[in-house]
Amino acid sequence: MLIDSHAHLEGEQYDPDRDQVLQRAREAGVERILAIGIGNGPGSLDCAIKLAAQYDFVYATVGIHPHDAKLATEADFAELAALAARPKVIAWGEIGLDYVYDHSPREVQKQAFLRQLELAHNAKLPVIIHCRPSANSEDAWNDCLSVLQQRWASSPLGGIMHCFTGTLAHATRALDMGFLISFAGNITYPKSQGIRNVAKELPLDRILIETDCPFLAPVPFRGKRNEPAFVRETARQIGELRGIPEEEVATQTSTNFCNFFSLHEKHKSI
Repeated sequence: MLIDSHAHLEGEQYDPDRDQVLQRAREAGVERILAIGIGNGPGSLDCAIKLAAQYDFVYATVGIHPHDAKLATEADFAELAALAARPKVIAWGEIGLDYVYDHSPREVQKQAFLRQLELAHNAKLPVIIHCRPSANSEDAWNDCLSVLQQRWASSPLGGIMHCFTGTLAHATRALDMGFLISFAGNITYPKSQGIRNVAKELPLDRILIETDCPFLAPVPFRGKRNEPAFVRETARQIGELRGIPEEEVATQTSTNFCNFFSLHEKHKSI
């Protein structure tokens, strides 16, 4: 059993063969997928919900990515609040801070981040965090973790640090606030030793795996369009790091996901 805890499946990259992509995922042992509902920003915020309605093993999130923070209006936040009540929406995100591209001004990103933390709290949904610092800096990590410490740590809802690229110290701070740490296909890249070092040290029962597809295809598929079936390569890499079978990683990370979201047998066909 595998679970892809973070996938962007609504994009045009999948329009020609989305059904086949999801069939390959099932054949590879992927039993659940969390579709991330940021779309292309405002105007497409229900994209993951539409997918979850079509496929019984797909769940959804809602949220506005930090790249799109400058586009968000009060009407968009109201729409998100309404969408968050849909039955298969199980998290809010991805939200956070991105200081690599600065597509939205950093202060605007922070305000959208804070607003969505408030909305997620009201909706009783955990949050999925995107955090990317500028080159050779910990700026976004410092800001993101500080916001979470001040505005989210007291909540029992917790969340997921998606596509984790920080240090062990960053991961530990997140774990202390009730977060799970999710690793993507970039853990297989030659220059990602720092990520591998963190994955080796964290408690296995606090780890998730993801594709972040269509991005970050793992070795040996690097350079190709990523898809949920490839999440097995991340499980394999973590197993190698820890000296355990990939099946153990697959089973434990799937258990972690189901326990965190309370997705047990009764929810399989929601």
